[in-house]
Amino acid sequence: MREQDEIREFLTTRRSRLTPEQVGLPDFGGRRRVAGLRREEVALLAGISVQYYVRFERGTATGISDSVLDGVSRALRLDDVECQHLCDLVRAVNTAVRPTRPPSQRSPILVSAALQQTLDAMTEAPAVVQNGRLDILATNRLGRALFSELLDSPQSPANFACFLFLDDRATGFYRDWDEAARMTVAMLRAEAGRSPRDRALDELVGELSVRNDGFRTLWATHDVREHRSGVKRVHHSVVGDLDLDYTALNISTDPGLQLLAYTARSGTPSEEGLRLLGSWTADSKKVSRARPRKTHGPATRVPDES
Repeated sequence: MREQDEIREFLTTRRSRLTPEQVGLPDFGGRRRVAGLRREEVALLAGISVQYYVRFERGTATGISDSVLDGVSRALRLDDVECQHLCDLVRAVNTAVRPTRPPSQRSPILVSAALQQTLDAMTEAPAVVQNGRLDILATNRLGRALFSELLDSPQSPANFACFLFLDDRATGFYRDWDEAARMTVAMLRAEAGRSPRDRALDELVGELSVRNDGFRTLWATHDVREHRSGVKRVHHSVVGDLDLDYTALNISTDPGLQLLAYTARSGTPSEEGLRLLGSWTADSKKVSRARPRKTHGPATRVPDES
């Protein structure tokens, strides 16, 4: 089963990043055949037998207890997002009936009129609504202006990951492209744990893996992260450099969707940049709603990976 492979690869990568010294174990020297901790060291730290942990790492997670999950999580020093990801992987193995995705995740759809109205009322901050696959499902006017290059691409619905890895304009737009790429892949990896049988997500990951070596390398790290808050450093073709604080809010009425709002700190050049962006978009005829389509179409641009 693919879910068993996911458990094995996730635990192996988490184990490989730790050393005995980091977890308070003595290192008796000699050549270590594996990077990081040995399986028996993880078992010792987790308070379980070596045989039990080996079975778990091989993906045999049927009936595994919360106490074992807690012990392994502590032993491998997993953060909250990683702990949840491991629980998601174990749940997938133990779910006999294939889970269904929330309605908002089954296909790119228009958001509700009430949600679009809320977006449109946010006149001083760019805002977008995205799903777990990072499709952009709706924007307000400033959000449309901020991500104009992404939203004007042939891909519909526009997708943050496709833009990052399959559009050569992305390296000019994201001033910290490497960090944006790592964050994007880690968010998709976390979504894959939550929705292990999402066919559209599988197709997206497959396309990106085939067409971009950098994505394939990052996907193999099994790192997971959540989109909560941070700083987005971008270069807009009209107003120049912008340093924007973002906050991601889960939408309770539409499970699986997030609203992302971007703001600039008072008195900064970025605040003035947002004002200019507002003036620019007020004079334009750009629409504020992302265009939906039922399936991912192939992106037409491939970046130079040299």
